[in-house]
Amino acid sequence: MTFKELGLIPELLSSIEAQGYEEPTPIQEKSIPVILEKRDVLGSAQTGTGKTAAFTLPVLQLLHESTRNGRHPRVLVLTPTRELAAQVEDSVKTYGSDLKTRSVAVFGGVGINPQINRLRQGVDILVATPGRLLDHVGQKTVDLSKIEILILDEADRMLDMGFIHDIRKVLELLPEKRQNLLFSATFPKAVKKLSHQILHEPVTIEADRKNSTAEKVKQVVHIIEKGQKRHLLSHLIREEKWTRALVFTRTKWGADKLAKQLSRDGISASAIHGGKTQSARTRVLADFKAGQITAMIATDIAARGIDIAELPHVVNYELPNVPEDYVHRIGRTGRAGSDGLAISLVSGDEKPLLDGIEKFLKWNIKRRNVKSFVKVANSGSQNRRGGGNNRPRRPSSNKKTGSQSQRPQRRFNRSKSSS
Repeated sequence: MTFKELGLIPELLSSIEAQGYEEPTPIQEKSIPVILEKRDVLGSAQTGTGKTAAFTLPVLQLLHESTRNGRHPRVLVLTPTRELAAQVEDSVKTYGSDLKTRSVAVFGGVGINPQINRLRQGVDILVATPGRLLDHVGQKTVDLSKIEILILDEADRMLDMGFIHDIRKVLELLPEKRQNLLFSATFPKAVKKLSHQILHEPVTIEADRKNSTAEKVKQVVHIIEKGQKRHLLSHLIREEKWTRALVFTRTKWGADKLAKQLSRDGISASAIHGGKTQSARTRVLADFKAGQITAMIATDIAARGIDIAELPHVVNYELPNVPEDYVHRIGRTGRAGSDGLAISLVSGDEKPLLDGIEKFLKWNIKRRNVKSFVKVANSGSQNRRGGGNNRPRRPSSNKKTGSQSQRPQRRFNRSKSSS
């Protein structure tokens, strides 16, 4: 199957060719013809499957083929994060370069006035996070009454982040007659309920099995004490000469702490999470893509929607609580046929989480020991216990005088030397 056989117009085909793409991915092959038929879609798509282009391409064509023009948006794309909103608008600009489609991305963390100015100039495709969109609605700077197509991207993550009430408020502002596209990596009850509320006789599209992404990535587990995780990570980066690694922690605080520790180890590292300003997050991501940062430490929410080509290493510094999130994390490496390695550093208290992930995947992940690190760790442990040739000697006594030697006396605090 080729993109031309999917029924796309020459203007889009030239943009696709300029990007170097020759064949559609499974989600694109299945979605594009259905969307062009103006049907509602319920799509299951993992990270890295080409999902964004799967809806961007046909939507651009539908707008091009329609004669209606105006200042108000005709397509609304709701996304859970700022990064994903920016990525979707980039896709619209890239594939619509030969068309006259106007697009704007609105999200929090940046000033609202530049967004207002762009909206006033007129827009066809509006990409937005729910909260900032409602800010614009409240200021009457956007009119959603002309929306023809609604796209909910990564619906499961939006509900995880507590956007359900905002989504319902947005739905009340849209015309009843419209085309609806809902894409989600997983389908918990809340997503299924939402899909029943907004989709009309949808075509269900499933590009891959839920764990097929994981099957394409080489995975290993290191069983290690929690206090040794950072030392092992630094060791791997240095000894194996990693150029770029995306490292996941559970919390924003943990991401900041690890980034500082790795920096003290001489490794260029920065954290990216929702607690940072949009400009800071954009700068960190740009530096990481440019190879100026070796380790980017991220939380799940901050990393959702980030698309990084040729990412050789993903590290689960802390395992996620939900097995599906493990699949999302490791799916960021090994894309487009490139090699990728996903490494999980698992402490004793995380064993139940690992069991849950392996049950979800239906196989056991390979365990691995780094011999050079084990040797170094054991040597350091021995020295800290006062073993080997480095054992401190107590000052000898002077038997002739019955007094201690004149050397300065030192007290060796074992508890301090072992910390």
